[in-house]
Amino acid sequence: MMQRYHDVMPKQTTVRLPDDLADQAEAVARTQGVSVNQLIIDALHNEIDRVRMDAEFRARVKRLVERDHEILDRLAQ
Repeated sequence: MMQRYHDVMPKQTTVRLPDDLADQAEAVARTQGVSVNQLIIDALHNEIDRVRMDAEFRARVKRLVERDHEILDRLAQ
């Protein structure tokens, strides 16, 4: 179980899951002795960590940041 709240107020969001996925998530969470909320937090952390390792993802992020920087520079003029 990963605990990564780090002294910040957690943001609430609503996730709509298909019934079969919700049932599976509940079963996995019960088996692991965690809440479905914690299971989802852990899954998101794992997916974000996985995606960050992908070179193409990092290249797309860099392009987006550069584009946003250009737009913000124009707005600041």
